[in-house]
Amino acid sequence: MFEMTKRGAVNVLSGNQPLTTAHFKEVTDLCDECIENGQPRLVFDLSGVPLMDSVGLELLLDLRDSCQKRGGAMQICSPNPLCRDILVATGLTSQFAVFDDQAAAVGSYSR
Repeated sequence: MFEMTKRGAVNVLSGNQPLTTAHFKEVTDLCDECIENGQPRLVFDLSGVPLMDSVGLELLLDLRDSCQKRGGAMQICSPNPLCRDILVATGLTSQFAVFDDQAAAVGSYSR
């Protein structure tokens, strides 16, 4: 299950399921409201996400693009070793700011 919480002006998306085709709609539905309301500041906390497939990676890029089109941004935090390896192997670590923990990712918006 994925859920959206607020930490100040930042929306934090977290979950404990794989970021795959099976959860694509659940994640996009949660993010739609956040992205459509003003300047989105989103942190995707991957600490509980066991793995990602190509659909999940594409979803991360689409969410980032949607945030940027509205003048916002998306950060990633706390990927487990497998998810970090996937992000590195696909070159997505150059596309995102990846933080070690949620507090650092949320705090990055206050700079």
